[in-house]
Amino acid sequence: MEKTMVELFAGVGGFRLGLERLNSGWKTSWFSQWEPGKKKQWAHDCYVYHFGDETDLDGKHTTGIDISEVDKRKIPDHTLLTGGFPCQDYSVAHSLSSSKGIEGKKGVLWWQIRDVLIAKRPPFVLLENVDRLLKSPASQRGRDFGIILASFAQLGYRVEWRVINAAEYGASQRRRRTFIFAYNESTEYAKKMDGLEPSEVITESGLMAKAFPISGYKDIEIGAFGYTNVSDVDIDTMLSVGTVDSDNDLIKMTSDFKFGFLDAGYMIGGQITTMKVIPIQIEPILLNKIVQSGVDDSYYIRQEDMASWTYMKGAKKIPRTSASGHSYIFSEGPIAFPDPLDRPGRTMLTSESTKNRSTHVVADPANGRLRLLTETEAERLQGFDDDWTKNCLVDGEVVEMPKRMRYFCMGNALVVPMITRMGKIVDTIISTEI
Repeated sequence: MEKTMVELFAGVGGFRLGLERLNSGWKTSWFSQWEPGKKKQWAHDCYVYHFGDETDLDGKHTTGIDISEVDKRKIPDHTLLTGGFPCQDYSVAHSLSSSKGIEGKKGVLWWQIRDVLIAKRPPFVLLENVDRLLKSPASQRGRDFGIILASFAQLGYRVEWRVINAAEYGASQRRRRTFIFAYNESTEYAKKMDGLEPSEVITESGLMAKAFPISGYKDIEIGAFGYTNVSDVDIDTMLSVGTVDSDNDLIKMTSDFKFGFLDAGYMIGGQITTMKVIPIQIEPILLNKIVQSGVDDSYYIRQEDMASWTYMKGAKKIPRTSASGHSYIFSEGPIAFPDPLDRPGRTMLTSESTKNRSTHVVADPANGRLRLLTETEAERLQGFDDDWTKNCLVDGEVVEMPKRMRYFCMGNALVVPMITRMGKIVDTIISTEI
């Protein structure tokens, strides 16, 4: 089986970089990166600077347009579908045009992933989302992830998942993300998993267990959902709104389903097994290993701004009144100020370049003065090469990405070494496929 991948919501290429670092022959057939509401597509153009562009099966350049406008049947075939997508409202309802079929909320990217699964039926899927995906929405915990699992089950996939704190597996950032590995029932890997207890898949034999070893587990929960397998329904029917009765399964889950998903799990045939696992704790990279010394003066906090930074980072209890007239106390705990250099960094957000409570502040090793992270340090936090986001290719010309967008792209990115860890196991899995 060829090592070909498609990268959806590609950002600046974290999945691709993580796999290509293996030097095991991965090739990217196509990718998609489009930032809604933006005239300039900096992340896409940075991706193209590093990797070049790709065309669809019609020879058209469709990598930089809204994914909802892409004919999924024109995406090149691939072995592995990858993508980092946001936690959104995955609820569905009957389409307005018919009592059959479903309509998800506009702009929710999961349905674009599902359409690619329907159109291309890739053997393997590797996705990334935030850790709260397993518990959203707050009013119906577990519904959104349940809808994702049911969508996979309908199309003939099994699913493994893990919530990973990257720093617990050797990275320089305490970033918690949900990773999802799905594989089609027709694969040799699925046949290999047949007969194994779900708990064994989660703790020993599955991809997640091998990529992210554990020392044990605390809890286990078992559940199930009903679904209709539609993996044999033809592509044109599945991609046409209002034609597939089985979509009623997802509509029912929108109103009824809730489940206490834990941070590791396995789904096969609508049967859910989930556990709270204990990581083995690989030594992380500390901030003092990635920070630079004696950087440009523009990164340092001015003395006149120090009081506002101190207040912003500190603990607070503030009386407030809600819109309905209810009085309450808004409270938040302190954030270390500055961030300790003998620990991994905190989760980096897209607002990293701004004066913000979540923004990292470090004491420069050369002089002890407090300052913000440089763009290069932000890249190192995510495991990218230095200056990865510096240049873009725009209309054939190399253009520097604006400073604030470099931080934004890194805040949106994933921790690349985590992809490389999983990629090593994916390589062994694919090596046994016909």
